[in-house]
Amino acid sequence: MKLEPIWRIAAKCHEYPSLKEHISVDVAIIGGGITGITTAQLLKKHGFSVAILESRNIAQGTTGQSTGNLYALTEYRLKELTSTYDLETIQQVILARLEALEQIRNTVDNFGLDCELHNRNMYLFTTSDKYNIEEERSIADKLGIPTEDLSDQHFSFNYTSGLVLHNQAQLNPLTYVQELAKHIEDGGVRIYEKTCVEEISEADGYVILKGADFEVKAKYAIHATHTPKGLQIPYHTTLGPYREYGIAVKLRSGNYPDGIYWGHFGSQKYSVRSYERDNDKYLICVGSMHKVGQADDNRQNIDELSEFVSRHFDVASVAYAWGGQNYKPADKLPYIGVLKSGSKQFVATGFSTDGLIYGTVSAKIISDEIAGIRNKFSEIFKANRHQPLKAAKEFVKENADVAEKLIGDYFKKGEYLEINELLPDEGKLIQREDGKYAVYKDVQGKVTVLSPICPHMKCTVHWNKAEKTWDCPCHGSRFDTEGRVIEGPSLDGLTPIHETEG
Repeated sequence: MKLEPIWRIAAKCHEYPSLKEHISVDVAIIGGGITGITTAQLLKKHGFSVAILESRNIAQGTTGQSTGNLYALTEYRLKELTSTYDLETIQQVILARLEALEQIRNTVDNFGLDCELHNRNMYLFTTSDKYNIEEERSIADKLGIPTEDLSDQHFSFNYTSGLVLHNQAQLNPLTYVQELAKHIEDGGVRIYEKTCVEEISEADGYVILKGADFEVKAKYAIHATHTPKGLQIPYHTTLGPYREYGIAVKLRSGNYPDGIYWGHFGSQKYSVRSYERDNDKYLICVGSMHKVGQADDNRQNIDELSEFVSRHFDVASVAYAWGGQNYKPADKLPYIGVLKSGSKQFVATGFSTDGLIYGTVSAKIISDEIAGIRNKFSEIFKANRHQPLKAAKEFVKENADVAEKLIGDYFKKGEYLEINELLPDEGKLIQREDGKYAVYKDVQGKVTVLSPICPHMKCTVHWNKAEKTWDCPCHGSRFDTEGRVIEGPSLDGLTPIHETEG
C-alpha cells in the first residue's frame, strides 16, 4: 500500500523554479491548487501580470488529495441549508456551482487537457431513517434540481431510499490543475514552486510578500491556500479544520461501479467512485472524518475505510491510502472576496469537502472583482460578511473546542520516555523537566527534536501516526517531521531544538 493519493500515478512531471529575487506584479497568488491556478487563468484573460507562489508542488496539496468529484450539491444536506438560508439563496449557491462545473468542462475542451473528465450520475442514498431522502427530494424539486428515483438495477449497495442526479462529473484533479498550469504559464503568469511565504504586509497601496530569498510587491494578493495565512482571526474562529481519508482498492471480482456514490450508513457518510488509468481499474472510498489533531491513531481511520469497502466489495488489496483536509465554515457557505474593508488581499476559504467546485467559483468571483466586474454571486459568498445568528451555534462550538485544546494540552504532560525507546519512523510528545518536546526518529535512527508549540496561536501539536506529521488541533496547521509547514494558517514552522542519533 502506497501512502499517497492515487492521482499521482498520472502526474505530469513538470517542475517550476523557486523564487529567489525581488519582483513586482499586478497580482500575487499564494497557493498553486485549483483556486490559485484557475484564478491566474482568468486574470491572464483580463491582462494582469500574475505570480503564483506555491510552497510545495503545483496541485499536490488539498487539490491533489480530493475525490475528483464535481457536483451541484454541497456537503450539507439541503434540509440543513434550509435551516440557515432561504430557497432563493440556496438556488443561487447551486447555480454558482453548476456554472463552475460548466467552466471546468469548457476549460478541458478549450485546452484539450488530459485529465480524464467524464460525465457521471450522482447517487444519494441511505440505509436508515436518520436521513430523510424524501425531504431532500422535495427541496430539490422546489429548487428546480431534477432528480429520479434510485433503481435497484445493478446498484452496488443495499439501501432504504435514494435518488439520482444526472450530468454531474469526475476527473483527475491533480492532472487537471497540472495541465492547466502548463497552458497558462508564460511572461504574464509566472509560477514558482518550493516558494514559501513567511511574511505578508500592506503598505502604500501595495501588498508585500516575503520569504527567505524573495520579496514580491503586488497591487493585490490572493490567499488561495484553503485557509488564510497568518493571524486572520475573524476567519480562523469561524472555521473548523477536519481531516478525511481516502483509499483506492483493487477488486478480486465484481464490477467497478460508474458514478458518484454518497451513502449515509447510520451516522457515517462515505463517498465511493471508480477510477481507471491505462486499463487499470480502482475503487476509491473517502470518509472517516475527524477534527485535525484529535484522532488517537489516524491509522484506524484508514482501517475503517478498508473494513467498510470489504463489507460491500470483494477486495483483493488496498493499493493507495491518503488523507485530505477541509475547513467547515460556521454558516455553511465559503468565504470568498476581500479580506476586510479597504484591504488589497483576497481570501477563498471554508469550502468544506466541496473544494474543486468552490475553488472554481472563487476564481471567477475574485478575478471579476479585481477586474472591476460585478459578479452576481459575490454578495452571497462575501468574505467579510457578518451573520452572527446564522453562525452562532457553530461559532461557539468551534471556539470552545479550540479553547479546550489550547488550555488542556498546555497542562497535559508528554510521555516519560527515553529517545532510544522510540521506534523507527515514530513521533511522540516526550516530557522532560523543562517541558514537552515533539520528537521524531527516522528509519535510519536520526532524531529530530522540535518545539511542540504551533507558531500560529501557540497550541500544542499532536503526532499523526498515519501520515507522519505534526498536526495542530486548534486551527489545522500541519508540519512535517523537520517542522516545516505543510498546510494551514501558520506562516512559520515548528522551532527546531536539536538533532541527535537514537
